[in-house]
Amino acid sequence: MIIKSKKITNQQRTKITANLFGFNFPMRLEPVVFSFADRLAKSYNGGYWEFYTLSNGGFYMAPCSDKPLNVSCENGFEGELSGDALGIVVCLYAYSHLSFGAESDFTDACAQHYHWLREFALDHAESEGIFGAID
Repeated sequence: MIIKSKKITNQQRTKITANLFGFNFPMRLEPVVFSFADRLAKSYNGGYWEFYTLSNGGFYMAPCSDKPLNVSCENGFEGELSGDALGIVVCLYAYSHLSFGAESDFTDACAQHYHWLREFALDHAESEGIFGAID
């Protein structure tokens, strides 16, 4: 089964992220995602991010970028990724990072969202780059 993504409208952003992550979205998840973007993509310098839901229940966010971004990871991966692919990568990093800690509904949600997003990434046009960056 192919997993589909759907862009969240500006009017739905707060409601959907609150339903998925509660206050942990703006206080914990979003800052970690932005931090990983800064760390992994030196050519990234902020900007607007789109939010997406996935047909399997997942969620990710991605920077709007018309040009590829240079990505360099500690695992040795170096390459260019679109804003969408970078968003998937940094969300996977953030979900993984935040899933470790004192067990809670939030750590469980991060672990589940990691798996849902990874499943979506398998069929992404840039899956080779995404998996190169995360594995």
